[in-house]
Amino acid sequence: MTKKYFYIALLLTCLFSLSAVAQESRGTSVAGKEPIEGLNIYPNPAKADRIYITTAKPSISKEIEIYNTVGNRVMQVTLNGGAKELNISSLSRGMYFVKVKEGDASATRKLMVE
Repeated sequence: MTKKYFYIALLLTCLFSLSAVAQESRGTSVAGKEPIEGLNIYPNPAKADRIYITTAKPSISKEIEIYNTVGNRVMQVTLNGGAKELNISSLSRGMYFVKVKEGDASATRKLMVE
């Protein structure tokens, strides 16, 4: 009977240690992609026809792609230089995913349009 408890305790220890390792590696970059420093998308939820996308490096152009919840790309725009305003009047109400690429860095954020 003690042998059974030993194996159960060993199994639980292995499972908890694996989950701790998986959580630690969550913040690392994938395939050399760095996160975008200071990325801010506002207002969110968007109630008007415009959103603003700012980063710590405003002079670098940004490639913006917006996807719906099904995964279809509904908008693709490049913001050059110091531009930070994006017209979203063509988007209907709902949830979207905004993918921002700035140089080698990229990040994805949720956007709610009301």
